[in-house]
Amino acid sequence: TTEIYTLSLHDALPIWNAFAPYSKFRVGAALLTKSGKVYTGVNVENASYGLTNCAERVAVQKAVSEGHRHFQAIAVVAPSAALSPCGACRQVLAEFGECVVICADSRNTRRLRIHLLSELLPHTFKL
Repeated sequence: TTEIYTLSLHDALPIWNAFAPYSKFRVGAALLTKSGKVYTGVNVENASYGLTNCAERVAVQKAVSEGHRHFQAIAVVAPSAALSPCGACRQVLAEFGECVVICADSRNTRRLRIHLLSELLPHTFKL
């Protein structure tokens, strides 16, 4: 729907809130729940790189902490034409089912790539 492509992308744009002192690569994400609520996230880096949180996972954690478990779409924005969620973010999103993944270059937000999560992660880990 139009809501997926405009509201989520718009909400993901405030990437300047990202904490990226090491990579200088600021990422924003907006997660649209099935109920229509949007949760945003930005990357939060740490000197111990393994403790860094990606923008997508921050948005998921905020939504889950508020009781949401069903998502329509996630928009991810950064200054990259080749942007895509990392493997860890793909797996975290997959825990909650299929959704649309919108990747946009913050330097030109009309440059979008749209996928289903299952296209990006065709073989999810399951217990």
